Amino acid sequence: MGPRIRMNDSRYRYSVYGIVVDSDMPLALPEYRDAGLARIELRRAPADAFRAARERARVDSTSEAWYRSAALEDGSAYVGWDTIGEFLVAADGAGIVWRRVERSSLESFQVYMLGQALSFALVKQRLEPLHATVVVVADRAVAFLGGNGSGKSSLAACFVNGGYPLLTDDLLLLHEGAGQFVAYPGPARIKLFPQIASRYFGGLADTAPMNPDTQKRILPIDADQHAAAPAPLAAIFTLAPPRKAGRNDCVRIDPLPPREALIEVVRGTFNRRLVDGDRLARQFDLAARLSTFVPIKRIAYPRTLDRLADVRDAVLADVAHAAAGLECAPC
Repeated sequence: MGPRIRMNDSRYRYSVYGIVVDSDMPLALPEYRDAGLARIELRRAPADAFRAARERARVDSTSEAWYRSAALEDGSAYVGWDTIGEFLVAADGAGIVWRRVERSSLESFQVYMLGQALSFALVKQRLEPLHATVVVVADRAVAFLGGNGSGKSSLAACFVNGGYPLLTDDLLLLHEGAGQFVAYPGPARIKLFPQIASRYFGGLADTAPMNPDTQKRILPIDADQHAAAPAPLAAIFTLAPPRKAGRNDCVRIDPLPPREALIEVVRGTFNRRLVDGDRLARQFDLAARLSTFVPIKRIAYPRTLDRLADVRDAVLADVAHAAAGLECAPC
């Protein structure tokens, strides 16, 4: 059984991903201003509060050995990382209790709390996060959808370097209304490997590692490089992992048929550990509606750093042609 989460313990209120976050610790997030899609409270708890859940948790054999999770009898969920911290998510998704490992950085801890842990709460509140990084082009959101290592953040860094602000990195929450999907902003940071960070952001000073087992760094984004307001979704581009990108030297963008588009969106869910019939129905409903109302395209390109600007230009041309009602040449 997870501990009962007392509400109204928080001293800080923020907005992120279109939801209201009440917290008992300061976070690197904008202060709350507008009504949200949901509300989640974050509250510190001592190590004893996690002991029973931790004993039931199992190592995820498909992920890093230091990741553990458990579905508890009362409907709550436990998720923890040996070098980061641990979390208990209430059965209704309204609250998360947390404990940070002392040797982990605040930046790293907040990445996992506001990403992996928060995604459990979102799903339990019947919201469907996607694994996507999003930039804003001409006041509209352009999303790059793909799993870990697919190159989403690297491509987004190239866009930010070209003057197109980042909306969110890694987790995307959408809301459908008034005949369109709206994408909501995430935290003002991006996670990059050193080579990409040095090329587009000028170095790694004052950055923290994402975790002890990766070279990825957490880079804060300046206010003029981050879009703080929601933006209507213009297009989704799916990215294959580099090993599946092929050796084609051409930057190629191809529209996906509705069936393939639906599969790509379902595959692009952010949290794959909460699986039940109700959630699967929501996933397919979202994927069907997105593939009906939003252009979803596959982009293939050479996975070399020197070609990222060409990829950015191809995406910008495709988005501009789509806005004008024209078709863009695939290569």
